[in-house]
Amino acid sequence: MPSDHASEAFYNPAEMARARAAMLKESGGMTFSRLMLDRLEYRMGRGADGYHWEGEGWIGGDIDRFAFKTEGEGEFGGPLESAEVQALYSRAIDPWFNLEAGVRHDIRPDPQRTYAVVGIEGLAPYWFEVGAQAFLSDKGDAHLRLEGSYDQRITQRLILQPAVEINLAAQDVPELGIGSGLSDIELGLRLRYEFAREFAPYVGVNWERKLGDTARFTRRDGERAATTSLVMGVRFWF
Repeated sequence: MPSDHASEAFYNPAEMARARAAMLKESGGMTFSRLMLDRLEYRMGRGADGYHWEGEGWIGGDIDRFAFKTEGEGEFGGPLESAEVQALYSRAIDPWFNLEAGVRHDIRPDPQRTYAVVGIEGLAPYWFEVGAQAFLSDKGDAHLRLEGSYDQRITQRLILQPAVEINLAAQDVPELGIGSGLSDIELGLRLRYEFAREFAPYVGVNWERKLGDTARFTRRDGERAATTSLVMGVRFWF
């Protein structure tokens, strides 16, 4: 930053320093925050109907932020099947991508696990939202999660969103029903209508498939390895 300013030859230097500080703050130095519940949905499938949520929030500036994420699901009338929370430090590495590092704790299933997390998320060319997170638990098991989605605008308010999530494990974790290798894949297609940018109900379909030893563990517990659900829910943020 230059130490000599031409304006100070005509105006009070202290007043000009305050004006420059205000300009820097308003041009990226302010603290912002956002809370988004990306999915809060009711799932209708074979057997018991269920629910699912995914949300995240952050507070900070353009470069450094504290972020948290949560997701989970269960069946109505039954116990909570899975629930996790993440606390992360997020740092922008360019205008499109953020690096993340922090911790994740799984409230369900039992036994509970705590993981160290490192990841990257952002906006890829052609406006694909992508993310990857690597997890290392306090028991030494390692996992990788890959996610991607795309907003296809049919109109300014009507948006079709395909999404995919892939999970991989470095080893078998029988107590959690996870097998090594490609453990599961989830595909979704949701059509939402934005009454406002901050509020959008949606309908869609969601397909999940357990693979390999994960599928074997799932069948061992008396559950299906593949499920297809009709979903309806709401997306909102503030």
